[in-house]
Amino acid sequence: MSYSRRTTINCENNPESDCAIEASLSILGGKWKLKIYKALRSGKPLRFTEIKTLLEPISDKSLTAQLREMEEDNLLTREVYPVIPPKVEYGLTTLGNSLEGIFIALEQWGKTYIDQR
Repeated sequence: MSYSRRTTINCENNPESDCAIEASLSILGGKWKLKIYKALRSGKPLRFTEIKTLLEPISDKSLTAQLREMEEDNLLTREVYPVIPPKVEYGLTTLGNSLEGIFIALEQWGKTYIDQR
């Protein structure tokens, strides 16, 4: 059976006691999501090109896929402006902003781990 992200984050289909942790890691996992979060955490909405520049050498395809997943998970908003050329801005939702404390704790844990090696 292949990995299904949607199955992993659906605790009805995954009744393990650690389902919530698996769901969290599935939603936050991926090579670029933490970096996208870091780029957006300033609170200022960013355009696709601005995010891509901050994350070089990410491809357009990878960035698009990660942004879509994060939007689907309600971590960020995508606002499309009806202008030519097209203008799209991304920003964190309230749920996305609520990750701040988690990332601070992970950063502190990571520093402790590195120092003990």
